[in-house]
Amino acid sequence: MKTKLTEQLEMVDEERRHAQLPPQPRTIEETGLNFQFLIELITKALFLRGQMRLMDIVNHSKLSVTILEPLLAFMRSERMCEATRSSEAETAIAYTLTELGRLRAEDYLRKNQYVGPAPVSLHAYIKQVHQQSVTNMQVTREQLIKAFSGLVIKEGILKQFGAAMNSGRAIFVYGPAGSGKTFIAEHLAGLLTGDIAIPHAIVVDNEVIQIFDPLAHEPLLPPSSNGNGGLGIDRRMSSDARWILCHRPVIKTGGELTLAMLDLDFDESSRFYQAPPQVKANNGLLIIDDLGRQLAPAIDIMNRWIVPLDRHVDYLALHTGKKFMLPFDVIVVFSTNLLPSKLADEAFLRRLGYKIYVGPLSEDEYQVITQQVCDELQIPFSKDGFNYLLHEHHYKSGKPLTACIPRDILEQLRDIARYEEKPVEMTRELLDWAWNNYFTHD
Repeated sequence: MKTKLTEQLEMVDEERRHAQLPPQPRTIEETGLNFQFLIELITKALFLRGQMRLMDIVNHSKLSVTILEPLLAFMRSERMCEATRSSEAETAIAYTLTELGRLRAEDYLRKNQYVGPAPVSLHAYIKQVHQQSVTNMQVTREQLIKAFSGLVIKEGILKQFGAAMNSGRAIFVYGPAGSGKTFIAEHLAGLLTGDIAIPHAIVVDNEVIQIFDPLAHEPLLPPSSNGNGGLGIDRRMSSDARWILCHRPVIKTGGELTLAMLDLDFDESSRFYQAPPQVKANNGLLIIDDLGRQLAPAIDIMNRWIVPLDRHVDYLALHTGKKFMLPFDVIVVFSTNLLPSKLADEAFLRRLGYKIYVGPLSEDEYQVITQQVCDELQIPFSKDGFNYLLHEHHYKSGKPLTACIPRDILEQLRDIARYEEKPVEMTRELLDWAWNNYFTHD
């Protein structure tokens, strides 16, 4: 009988084949990292964690025994560490830094304090991103219907989004506030197919850039079951455990976005980098919500994307001044209440693959959403109350039938009914109170 862990391992093996994880490196040269960098990484780990068994170092660094053995042998020959054997098993060997090793570790930590899994090379990262490109996906009508099941969206708009996702190009979604632009953009995540490999970090010119973000990336197996994002490593494994199998990422940013956030984030105290959102979103979706509400002018933010959208590469710089190129394999979704012509010039708008307008609803669509919200909030739907809302409030005030209003109004109606200890019903009195409380008046 198969155990749960065996089933999980078999599932991951199948997903590995699907995602085409890089093979496990067999030599130090195949890691893409230089000898001294790896010595420093192991020394820092031993300094911060104290005595570590060989397999502890394996699981921490995500490097195989065959790679670690020559590194640890060198450290012993240089009298940087000592080894003790608690049993006959090779993996029971434990390593501890000597006084010289601790002094070296302090020097290494002053250079940078990264002590996580071994990074991958920039070349390896670029190659992997290209292999698992978003352009490899195909979105069909069936997938679209499934992803947006139960949502009230015009057929023409769904068709536009389906074509846009197949293009792999940027999508510009615009329309009045409350029309459901953000809601729709977030549901595009359901159209992302295929799993991808994301490295813990990459190294550029001996500088470490952390890529994997537990708040942004969703591993296929939880860390508790696979050892810090990867499977336990031994001589039998065929895949490079410095990579984590994840679902395609969906990164969302809004009014808090600044131009500085789109560059590498260098921490002066830790001396290593965090990747910007567009890098974390590689091979996935990047949603830029509320475009036009950032502190930086919208035209400056849009201009920042001209080269990445046109050439599918992004240029970043280290604090040393060294510049380098990374793939820009992202479907960018811009969402805004403003007209495209108010945000960018014609030259930029040509670079946007699809410009999709999400406007007010018809009466029938508005009623369906109202009924759905009533069911969810356990409020009896009233056709008379609905007509009163339309004719006495929407049409007389000129407020468009946008998708967000039914929920907002009905939640306020529920709140005041509970306060006054009245039945939660779509009465004229409660609808009037909710409407007047929801909308500001001059």
